[in-house]
Amino acid sequence: MKQITTISEMRAEAEKLRISGKTIGFVPTMGALHEGHLHLIRASVSENDITVCSIFVNPTQFNNAEDFRLYPRIEEQDALMLEAANCDILFMPSAAEMYPATARVHFNFGELETVMEGAHRPGHFNGVALIVSKLFHIVQPHRAYFGQKDLQQYAIIRQMVTDLNFNLEVVRYPIVREEDGLAMSSRNRRLTAEQREIAPQLHHALVLAKNMLPNYSLLQIKNAVADYLNDYPEIRLEYFEIVDSVSLQPINEPEGPQEVALCLAAFLGEIRLIDNIVTVV
Repeated sequence: MKQITTISEMRAEAEKLRISGKTIGFVPTMGALHEGHLHLIRASVSENDITVCSIFVNPTQFNNAEDFRLYPRIEEQDALMLEAANCDILFMPSAAEMYPATARVHFNFGELETVMEGAHRPGHFNGVALIVSKLFHIVQPHRAYFGQKDLQQYAIIRQMVTDLNFNLEVVRYPIVREEDGLAMSSRNRRLTAEQREIAPQLHHALVLAKNMLPNYSLLQIKNAVADYLNDYPEIRLEYFEIVDSVSLQPINEPEGPQEVALCLAAFLGEIRLIDNIVTVV
């Protein structure tokens, strides 16, 4: 596996691959890799000639300076995992390389970013779009792979690709879960043993909501989720929403077949976790 740290070298490598007719699959990450990331890598390896993974803890998408400081950084271990998964190129630039000066471009995604994560983390998706657009220009992929756990991020990036005519396919991959249902996340590493025992209740609450969908009103479902999680004082629910899976806007009572997403965010201590289930009602 080739490791690259500069934009110029990564861009030259990508141009050489494209000229030779190779297809490039790309998995952008912030490191602290887990099996969910490796599923994306394997999907890319199976569908492209060359797979590139980036590791960059992007400062512009963090609202909380402490969260940025504490975000897990285990680059050597990550590199070993990527090599074992047959990743071809690891692009791991520094912050100075990616942001040689303060960025002044600002993205506005309208209704897509005013709900859920966008409502609770103002400016977050501007930072996401900024770094992902930079990476797309540098890596020049044919396909880019994102996990469904960050459903709103996927929707934002898909919209950006459409609006700015990026010549690539954005692929959404299903959530990868632990055996007890907890969605895999780099932040899971920061959970205490006690918090890790409780964390699967977030998924259980979503399953409860999904099972209620055909027979109960949306208000009844929301109240049931809140009541369920109230039994776990260690969990502080930030939001639970039932939204259209594409527009991410809150739905009224469904009147026919419609794909919806049940999404939540919650804190266990200082650790913020998100999860979702996409289903048809």
